Amino acid sequence: MKDLLESFTAHLLLERSLSPNTVEGYSVDVRHLIDFLDDKGIEIRDVTETDLHQLLATLRDLDISPRSQARMIAGMRAFFRFLILEKEIEKDPAELLESPTLPRELPDVLSVEEIDAMIAAIPQEKEEALRNEAIIETLYGSGLRVSELVDARISRMSLSDGLLIVEGKGSKQRMVPLSPTSVELIEKWLPQRNRLNIKPAGQDVIFLNRRGAPLTRVMVFYIIRDLARMAGIRKKVSPHTLRHSFATHLLEGGANLRAIQEMLGHESIATTELYLHLDRSRLRRELLTHHPHYRGK
Repeated sequence: MKDLLESFTAHLLLERSLSPNTVEGYSVDVRHLIDFLDDKGIEIRDVTETDLHQLLATLRDLDISPRSQARMIAGMRAFFRFLILEKEIEKDPAELLESPTLPRELPDVLSVEEIDAMIAAIPQEKEEALRNEAIIETLYGSGLRVSELVDARISRMSLSDGLLIVEGKGSKQRMVPLSPTSVELIEKWLPQRNRLNIKPAGQDVIFLNRRGAPLTRVMVFYIIRDLARMAGIRKKVSPHTLRHSFATHLLEGGANLRAIQEMLGHESIATTELYLHLDRSRLRRELLTHHPHYRGK
């Protein structure tokens, strides 16, 4: 399969004269396809349209933007046309795939530059500056739902390992890696947090308001919305936008689809202990390799 991918890349560059960026994008898309097929135990010559629809359904479940889905379909079509030219397959399983309808407005996915601009817009003279920066880094660096962020617990966090256990939908627990930047910011925030007059409900909660009570989802929404406006971002930005961006940037960076699913909490987990044992090192490697805010750390 590796030889086929290398030949496909050469075909795009030399025979179709596509731009290096397009070639790189298509190559990433095909690697996602190959990972998906390997996970299902499907040989490339046996791929059906149904298999490809399952892959696209996975992308929708991951909240991947329609624009990114459309690009992946284009990459798969180019790959299967190449396989027919090379006589590796006889029928194109992607021939009847329909691209998703693209919204007229830009999808609610932020660029890395826009996220950095939001962080830079935080007024440093305010007491909550450090907390708000840690919130953005944790939402974007770990792909948390806002409900998971406001309920994040000190007792479920290991800063030395860069790990946090959160409780998602259906009271299912999962482990998420924390970026080195998130760890650094939380370490700085905790002494400031501990000087607050902490209410009983907030004793074990990481992120508190100025009165020592847990933040609400609405509070976090206003924090993110206001920082986006201050950064000059015209898109509709919410905490979930950072989760969308987390998934989309990992996908476009080449991260494994199964790893993204697990980090977003879309996999059924029998026990936290089993999940920690099986996936901790692999998930962290995926983030360190493919997430924009982890690279080079």
